[in-house]
Amino acid sequence: MLSLMRKHATSWLIKIILGAIVVVFVLWGVGSWTSQRSNMVATVNGEMITADDYRVAYKRLIEQVRQNFGNSLNDELIKTLQLDKQALNQLIDKILMRQAASKLELRVSDQELVQSIRSISAFQNAGVFDPRRYQGVLNSNDLTPEAFEMSQKDALLLEKLNNLITGSVKVSDHEAMTWYMWNEAMVNLDFFLLEADRYPDISVTAEETQTYFESRKESYKTEPALKVRYVKFEPKTWVSQAEIADDEIQAYYDDHPDEFQEAKTVEARHILIEVDQEADTDAVAAAKKRIEDVLQKARAGEDFAELAKQYSEGPSKDKGGYLGTFKREAMVKPFADKAFSMKSGEISDPVKTQFGWHLIKVENVNEATTTPLADAKNDIRKKLADERAKQLAYDAAESVFDAAFEGRSLEEIAADEQLTVHTTDFFTRQEPPKGVSDKAGFAKAAFDLPEDQVSEILDLGDGYYLLETVAKQAARIPELAEVEEKVKADLINEKKNEKAKTDAEALLSALKDGGTIEAAGKKFDLTPKSTGFFKRNDPIPNIGLERELSRAAFELSEKNSLPQEVFQGAKGFYVIKFKQRKTPAMEEFEKEKDNVKERLLQQKRSETLRAWLEQKKNSSEIIVESGYSES
Repeated sequence: MLSLMRKHATSWLIKIILGAIVVVFVLWGVGSWTSQRSNMVATVNGEMITADDYRVAYKRLIEQVRQNFGNSLNDELIKTLQLDKQALNQLIDKILMRQAASKLELRVSDQELVQSIRSISAFQNAGVFDPRRYQGVLNSNDLTPEAFEMSQKDALLLEKLNNLITGSVKVSDHEAMTWYMWNEAMVNLDFFLLEADRYPDISVTAEETQTYFESRKESYKTEPALKVRYVKFEPKTWVSQAEIADDEIQAYYDDHPDEFQEAKTVEARHILIEVDQEADTDAVAAAKKRIEDVLQKARAGEDFAELAKQYSEGPSKDKGGYLGTFKREAMVKPFADKAFSMKSGEISDPVKTQFGWHLIKVENVNEATTTPLADAKNDIRKKLADERAKQLAYDAAESVFDAAFEGRSLEEIAADEQLTVHTTDFFTRQEPPKGVSDKAGFAKAAFDLPEDQVSEILDLGDGYYLLETVAKQAARIPELAEVEEKVKADLINEKKNEKAKTDAEALLSALKDGGTIEAAGKKFDLTPKSTGFFKRNDPIPNIGLERELSRAAFELSEKNSLPQEVFQGAKGFYVIKFKQRKTPAMEEFEKEKDNVKERLLQQKRSETLRAWLEQKKNSSEIIVESGYSES
């Protein structure tokens, strides 16, 4: 139990940073799983992860994290958080779970899918599923109902597997109390901070620098590096040349009639008598008899909306069964087929769907309309021009590639064609050059490129690229002269830290000898500071996030007020002394018990799922292509 607590106590920041990331993993698919092997990033038991899959997952992950960091999210932070590895791991985890679900023959019924979608608040109006809002939300995200429902079905399947794996996990009252008392305890410390900058006069000799370098040569070893020249073919450069004739616009309009048609819509109400999909024949017949009785009342002239309020069992009953105006695809097929065959004012016979028996009253029919060519002309012209510009960009790249294939250099060809040649500085796989959209794809293509060859045409998202290697640098240990300033700085910093540590240890020794904290500080011209009260999982006031120090602080007490050692933190060396402790009251625990149990349950379930995934990874064949981050 305590090991679990400690583990989670140290992961609070990652949880905050990556809290939304799980949403990406759970809710969204990542596209097709078939591709050319050259486009492959990894395989999981033979199932492929493509470069497109990886790029989509990586970009979504970045956008999720950006919601937490805003404009402060930069390349350095992305690298620190290892979002590339996170993206790939999420894809691997998803495939492993999907494969396991298939072996266990887990299924998601249509009823489960419908209920799940109807429960999503984004699709509701005043707490009731709204087909128009559903369609609108999907349209705004460039999703079709079919694509979204497939993705949602996949999510529900993985949720079922998750529940199967973690369903037996429980949290007792005693566990919850132990965790709460441990997690909510607070301490207050006195402390000293000895920073390296306290010692500005430290210097090193040439001999010391040489000796330091010789003992640590491997730490200064460079990574393999490349210098590459490339030509970029951006479609926007060719837009001005992409002239579109009126007859082309006419042809496109004629060939794509669906794009310019406003689908037929129906405004309707309904009355629903629910029937469970597993119901027996008698229950189905009884429900049909009830709906037929209501139908008689409606056809006898009673107000349909009032009948819906009285008899309907659907979520729209309080609105008189009103469904608004909807397209055919917004409703399940049997319902849509009937509604779209009716006239305005007509009441249907009973209609059976997976939800039960319906009566439908059509209030209004809006026939399909077609956008006139004159109104669609500008949009068609832009679309065709963009497509042509992209083709022209590719044609230009192909022309240069063909010339390079005949033995000419990229630089020579570009000069003849008046194309701009970009030359990178030396870069590594881990630190690709700036200025390209898909840095990982660029670096992989560059490092896979044989010497004295121009690359194949690369589509890296923001245009087409042709690459040519200019120079290579093998991994090597540099001469001292190349890194002397860095070596000197490292050595001086090390000596400063050694001095700070020595003084911190002397200060701690003075405290252990019984001196007061003020007297001990005077010897080193230091004034003690106080942290104020803090919890285990919190950054320490006036210090920051220092896990080892925080862990040691909670092991101290009035009788054992000093640690055995000093602590090196991000700012320097700390000497700490226990000051006060606060223990949470049982009354507070009782108020929070249910929330604590739920939080702890989720933590334990997460740990269980993670352990299961690790076991699956260890027993699976996972192959990651060179140039991509391995799990």
